[in-house]
Amino acid sequence: MFELIFLTGLSFYFIEILIFTIGAGIRFGKIDDIDLPPISVIVAARNEEENILDCLSSLQNLIYPEEKIEIIIVNDHSTDRTGEIIESFISEKKRFRLITPSESIGHLKGKTNALANAVKISNGEIILTTDADCKVNPKWALTLASYFKPDVGFVGGYTTQGDATPFFGMQAIDFIYLLTVAAGSINLKKPLSCIGNNMSYRKSAYLEVGGYENLKFSVTEDFNLLMAIHHLKKYKIIYPLDKGGLVTSKPCPDLKSLFWQKKRWGVGGIESDFIGYMVMVWGYISNLGLLLTPFFFTTTALYLCLLKLCIDYFFVLPVFNKLGLKIKVLHFFAFEIYFILYVILLPFIVLPDRKVKWKGREF
Repeated sequence: MFELIFLTGLSFYFIEILIFTIGAGIRFGKIDDIDLPPISVIVAARNEEENILDCLSSLQNLIYPEEKIEIIIVNDHSTDRTGEIIESFISEKKRFRLITPSESIGHLKGKTNALANAVKISNGEIILTTDADCKVNPKWALTLASYFKPDVGFVGGYTTQGDATPFFGMQAIDFIYLLTVAAGSINLKKPLSCIGNNMSYRKSAYLEVGGYENLKFSVTEDFNLLMAIHHLKKYKIIYPLDKGGLVTSKPCPDLKSLFWQKKRWGVGGIESDFIGYMVMVWGYISNLGLLLTPFFFTTTALYLCLLKLCIDYFFVLPVFNKLGLKIKVLHFFAFEIYFILYVILLPFIVLPDRKVKWKGREF
């Protein structure tokens, strides 16, 4: 019976992975450089004194027509030296603007309120967002903006992480795995997720949904906005696999911060629809099969475990290659252990208690 359940779960898991692979591989046309739209890059920063300088330096190096770009940095009431570092860096740099949110827009709080304040004063036709602990590719803005044909309302991008250790490397693989699922589902017109540190959207679409203040509060504000634009049924939402749009973020430094990151994402995932839950179910059964195989050991179960590892490896490997990244085998095995544990444990962590700690605040 164990083998049958494992095989059934793994079969459906393989089918959904195949579908996501097909979706993620879809290619999209670009506009000519002469038609590039005015853009506003927005970064909300709170207590990021250790990271903000690297982020600002990468933004300064963005390749984009100077008359068509503005970069708005939001100091979200930091209590460390973040504001001071920003002010010093952007001095006499025309493409940068610094604001501190002076008002709460509607019911908004935290990062979402910071972003809404920035969008409110932005001049760009296209809004691009990343995080203060990220470094962007010099071609990042150019790449994402080039996909905004007149009927496109949202463009997502891939994010990786530093992989100096197996602990960091497993997080990097997890990011690519989850974002390939996001890209595959979005490109097949069934959005399941996205990531706010590498996304862009048409400002007119943002205004049409009423902005963040018109959306129900969520700890995953990026996905909330994505779905609101999707429900307009007016714009294309795309997620191209393009290394020019790659962003590199810093991994969680320890288990505690990683726990709260995963819990926040898990709480946001509760808002998924039926298809989203079915994706989770087959992934859950497949990972549970790996975990239980030592207790119900058979040769067939062992082969199924090896098949699951191969499915995951050859799902992320082509994406790593196309993004110009290298996947380390040791980090992959660390990822599989980590993946099994958090997939199995997350429902028991999220469902009884939806409290989330994020950037020194509790939601």
